[in-house]
Amino acid sequence: MARYDRAITVFSPDGHLFQVEYALEAVRKGNAAVGVRGTDTVVLAVEKKSTPKLQDSRFEFDCLVYDVVTMKGENESKVSEQAREMARYDRAITVFSPDGHLFQVEYALEAVRKGNAAVGVRGTDTVVLAVEKKSTPKLQDSRSARKIVSLDNHVALACAGLKADARVLINKARIECPSHRLTLEDPVTVEYITRYIAGLQQKYTQSGGVRPFGLSTLIVGFDPYSRVPLLYQTDPSGTFSAWKANSTGRNSNSIREFLEKNYKETSGQETVKLAIHALLEVVESGGKNIEVAVMTREESRLRQLEEAEIDAIVAEIEAEKAAAEAAKKGPQKDT
Repeated sequence: MARYDRAITVFSPDGHLFQVEYALEAVRKGNAAVGVRGTDTVVLAVEKKSTPKLQDSRFEFDCLVYDVVTMKGENESKVSEQAREMARYDRAITVFSPDGHLFQVEYALEAVRKGNAAVGVRGTDTVVLAVEKKSTPKLQDSRSARKIVSLDNHVALACAGLKADARVLINKARIECPSHRLTLEDPVTVEYITRYIAGLQQKYTQSGGVRPFGLSTLIVGFDPYSRVPLLYQTDPSGTFSAWKANSTGRNSNSIREFLEKNYKETSGQETVKLAIHALLEVVESGGKNIEVAVMTREESRLRQLEEAEIDAIVAEIEAEKAAAEAAKKGPQKDT
C-alpha cells in the first residue's frame, strides 16, 4: 500500500484514500469540540488549553500545535525503525504521516528556533521591537541587514528565521497595505495584515511544489481607529495570536520566562527598557549586538534607536542590576 498512501487523489485497490484517513488522525489529536442543537438554542463548546501568561486569550484561535518528540536510550532501536518509516513522509509538504504530522512544518519551526532572537513588548502608549543583531562584515552596509521593517506608517514587523523567506513575505505584505488603502480608502488594521501574513504562511503548507516559510514574525502597531497598541505573532504553520509581550527565535523560551516574571503595564521609556532587558538575557551587552525600533501613539511611525541610545539604556539596566545585587548582600559588617 506504500504506493498509494502518499497520493491524495489516488484510491488504493481496496478503496482507501490514505491521506484522508491520516488527516482524520490529525483531527483526532485536536482539542475536543461539542455541538448541541436545542429547540431555541444552539451551543458550541470546545476544550480550551491553558494559554501562556502573556498571551491575549481574546485573540486565541483553536489550531493544531506541532510538537517534535525525540526518543533516546532504550527506545533507540524503535526510533530508527520509526525514522525509516517516517522518511517517506517528511519530504512532502502536502502529505500527512500516519500519526497526523506534517513534518515539513515542524522542520520549518526548527529553522525559526535557530534564527536570531526577537522580542516584542506592548505598552500602554508604546510598542517596541528588539532583535539580536549579528556582527556585519566591515565592508557591508549594516542598513541592508535590518530585521525590523515597516509595512505601513503604523505597522512594523520583526522576524526570526530565513532572511530570504522574510524578504518575500515582507514584500507581499508591503504591496497589500497600499492596495487595501487604494481599494477601501482606509489603512489596514494590525489584525488584518497579521491575518494576511498568516494566510500566506498557511497557504504554503497546503500547496504542492512549494515549502513552508522558514520564519516566525512579530507584528506591532496601532489600530488606525481606536489608537490601541497591538502585538501579534505568526509562525510557519500559519497560526497567529495576540500578546502583551513575546519572543521568537533562538532561546525564545528563556526570554519568555523572563518576560512572564517581569512584565507589567508600562509606558514610554520603561517599555523600551523592558524589551532590551529581556533580550540581554541571551545577548551580549552593547548597542552593536541589538537592534531596537519604537513606535509611540503620538508619532505612530517606526523609529530606529541609534547605537548610542541603546548603549545608554543598557548602561542603566546594568547599573540597576549592580544596585540590586549590592542590596541583596547588604551592608558589610565592621570587624
